[in-house]
Amino acid sequence: MKFSANLGFLWTDRPLPDRIRAAKAAGFHAVECHLPYQTNPALIKAALAETGLPMLGINTDFGETAAGEFGLAALPGREADARRVIDQAIAYAAEIEAQNVHVLAGNASGSVALETFKKNLIVAAEKAAEHGINILIEPLNPHSNPGYFLNHSDMAADIIQELNLPNLKLMFDCYHIQMIEGNLLNRAIELMPMIGHIQFAGVPGRQEPDSGEINYRWLLPQLVKGGYTGYFGAEYRPKATVEAGLGWISEYA
Repeated sequence: MKFSANLGFLWTDRPLPDRIRAAKAAGFHAVECHLPYQTNPALIKAALAETGLPMLGINTDFGETAAGEFGLAALPGREADARRVIDQAIAYAAEIEAQNVHVLAGNASGSVALETFKKNLIVAAEKAAEHGINILIEPLNPHSNPGYFLNHSDMAADIIQELNLPNLKLMFDCYHIQMIEGNLLNRAIELMPMIGHIQFAGVPGRQEPDSGEINYRWLLPQLVKGGYTGYFGAEYRPKATVEAGLGWISEYA
């Protein structure tokens, strides 16, 4: 199995290029991050070249975090801002050769928000395709992200099927899906043709994957048997230091 370190949560005490180096030293096979935009992309490219790790993906910008925004793509009336952060993310991803851009929907509800989200995803997918980049959408659970528009895998699947864009994929985060609906293995197998990336963390605390209610020692190999060929993204908040909680990686591998 191949593991990716999500640098949005891991080694946050150091600059992003040094997080990439730390991931390599810890035995990860790839990296991904949330918002890299404050870092010169040349520094990211240099760290990736030095370590030989691929950058799997980045997120679109949150928007006005002071106002409680967590993404813009489903917000009616904010189309210009949504397109701006989509352009920003695709340009940055292309510069560092990231494979995916996760387009954050934001906090919204209703049919107008749905149509807004779909229109922005069409634009994002078409622009990303010019660079060979996939667009990911991710259901987030309402316990951790109250008010977030995309809050169930059924909704994500419906959007992906309706838009029928070859580079629009599902981010299947085991932590969020377990919190929303459970039945992880069967749900992942059902959705496998549209899954672009899988993430995981302990449930319910979103800490190391060898803590909590999900037996990832069993689940992850089952997902591989079920057809998943990509990386598993470790997106968790360490209980203490990152290194103190890394025993799972050699055990799972």
